[in-house]
Amino acid sequence: MNKFFLRIIIFMALWPGVGNAQILHLKSPNGKIDLALETGAKISWSVKHENTAVIVPSTISLRLGNGVVLGNNAKIINTKKSSVNTVINTPVYKKKSVVDEYNQLTVNFKGDFGLILRAYNDGVAYRFFTKKKGEITIESEEANFNFDKDHKAFIPYVRDLRENNLYISAFESTYDEIRLSKFVKDSLAISPLLVDLGNGKKAAIVEAELVDYPGMFLTKGKQEQHGLSGTFAHYPKAERLGGFNKMNYMVSDREAYIAKTSGTRNFPWRAVIISEHDKDLLNNDMVQKLSTPSQIADINWIKPGKVAWDWWNDWNISGVDFKAGINTETYKYYIDFASRNHIDYVVLDEGWSEETDLLKISPNMNVKELISYGKQRNVGIMLWASWYAINRDLDGTFTQYSRMGIKGFKIDFIDRDDQKMVSSVYNIARKAANYKLLIDYHGVYKPTGIQRTYPNVVNFEGVKGLENAKWTPNDDMPHYETTIPFIRMLAGPMDYTPGAMRNATKADFRPSNSMPMSQGTRCHQLGMYVVYEAPLQMMADSPTAYMKEQESTSFISKIPTTFDETIALDGKVGEYVTVARKKENKWYIGGLSNWSARTTTIDLSFLGKGKYSAELFKDGVNANKDATDYKREIVKVTSADKLTIHMANGGGFAIIINPEE
Repeated sequence: MNKFFLRIIIFMALWPGVGNAQILHLKSPNGKIDLALETGAKISWSVKHENTAVIVPSTISLRLGNGVVLGNNAKIINTKKSSVNTVINTPVYKKKSVVDEYNQLTVNFKGDFGLILRAYNDGVAYRFFTKKKGEITIESEEANFNFDKDHKAFIPYVRDLRENNLYISAFESTYDEIRLSKFVKDSLAISPLLVDLGNGKKAAIVEAELVDYPGMFLTKGKQEQHGLSGTFAHYPKAERLGGFNKMNYMVSDREAYIAKTSGTRNFPWRAVIISEHDKDLLNNDMVQKLSTPSQIADINWIKPGKVAWDWWNDWNISGVDFKAGINTETYKYYIDFASRNHIDYVVLDEGWSEETDLLKISPNMNVKELISYGKQRNVGIMLWASWYAINRDLDGTFTQYSRMGIKGFKIDFIDRDDQKMVSSVYNIARKAANYKLLIDYHGVYKPTGIQRTYPNVVNFEGVKGLENAKWTPNDDMPHYETTIPFIRMLAGPMDYTPGAMRNATKADFRPSNSMPMSQGTRCHQLGMYVVYEAPLQMMADSPTAYMKEQESTSFISKIPTTFDETIALDGKVGEYVTVARKKENKWYIGGLSNWSARTTTIDLSFLGKGKYSAELFKDGVNANKDATDYKREIVKVTSADKLTIHMANGGGFAIIINPEE
């Protein structure tokens, strides 16, 4: 007998109240996925992909503040099945449209609550809903993800605690590649989290439509040795200034509940993405499909693009007659550089104002003059702000700076995802849209769909980005950089901030604050501009460094930040990745490798008819010793051709393919 079904039979036999149990099934449109919902003394869900057990019976529930558990002894009133097969427009994304095809099961239970379940061809999702009057208190949520074997998993532990508070962090983490049973007790992991099911199949746990509710962390399973359980930050009871330079709003005490919310609402989606091949994870749209469509009627003012960034390079420019730093002269230099290279924005990072009062501008800065100077050169200005500082007077700040001509804000040190902070993130996005301001969230939890609902939110951190290369010499960045496209990027865009022009081999790499470098080759950095999703994409190095490397800089500037089509070509988690993206009539191909050298072959059959010219940047023959070594080639190609490219240790490549007239 199949172990999956045997487990269900045993589970039911040992379950009190089994006489009232019902099992409902929902299959994916292609029939490969079977989502089962079991009701009785508890509500449990399980998932199978063909003959592979993905999730084995796992209980789910909501506990209300009055002690009632939505899920205990649940009585079904009625059910409804439906099917959807449509196309949704996604204008600020890695493709201009997404096929949204799924089968849905809605289950109404006695007690004014229910479940919505969906089965897609690439995964499953469920969410609770309630139909109660007034406000309700959610004391806790039970969300379990049990597995039938001790699978290998990629665990992104919470590591960078703020003042040793477990639920306050920057949401930046590398991955521990361990068995589920080795998950460290009393520790937390952030999602997405990836589990290797064997035979090439993977399962990724994500959440979507996180609105007015705390985000889900994952911890060692409470029911099964090979399971994971959701856990949630309780609502803040008391807060105070703290953290780095006292820019965080720290939680010093929490309530006994996780949320107070409307009694009639849908709760966040709990989803599992299922892939048959690693490369499938590179082009997944689950979070996008599960999220509310744009609430902004006119999005024509939303302009994605590239940003010249100051902080990573420590405002380190040379060959000028003024002292470089956080001053007007330095930023004019950045603007001139951006204008010459068709870069859309310059961000003024920390230091342009007082850290906790955005209306007190540094005496060394003339922001109005910089806005005017940038406007004359077709370069927009964005401002950095801590969450605490901008939230002190949100309307006043947005009013003043939008009138001055600021294009948006990079908001940092959020570092929480309790209900209060999640609601604030939505409130900021909503108000920013009213003022036609872009938002780039830093020090923030992973994206959960707000980027579709408010497409003026053009990027998120929630990733251990290139900035960490300034001070973490022991991190294996090429391995991490070939892991995050398969895991973190499932949630949405990420502000990894690539673009280092000082590139180092493993032996030569060292931390440096003012002359920072990257691990891996120059072409590894160039490849990120295609591989990494980022509607607002940083150029992390200094204008001086870019001007010394004008050939690479000109190439980067030609790569768009949103696309019309994406094709996942090949990849293996933590080893290598190759992706192709199309914008209008041009194709862009990027590849990354870990510290292992390898050769990859790219089948160009996705090109249309006709002849093309390919501009190719690949690792030079000496890149294993000098990571800045690269070779630029122009190659004539057609859809019948294949390109064979060698990637050095920590290597990569990038290609722009233009049709010939």
